[in-house]
Amino acid sequence: MDYVSALVPPVVMAVFFIGLIRVIVKTQGGANKAKEDAAVDAALARAEGAKQASGSAGDA
Repeated sequence: MDYVSALVPPVVMAVFFIGLIRVIVKTQGGANKAKEDAAVDAALARAEGAKQASGSAGDA
């Protein structure tokens, strides 16, 4: 019975890991992908705008 108690933790971890990977794969893309992409694009545009504004202010 020692082999059973030795194998249970790795098996449990493997099951949870497989579940985690399935959740990650399922949440990629889908209906919210466009909203997520738009949010990232907006954040990058704000950061780029702030960077350009601070560069322009330093030149004046």
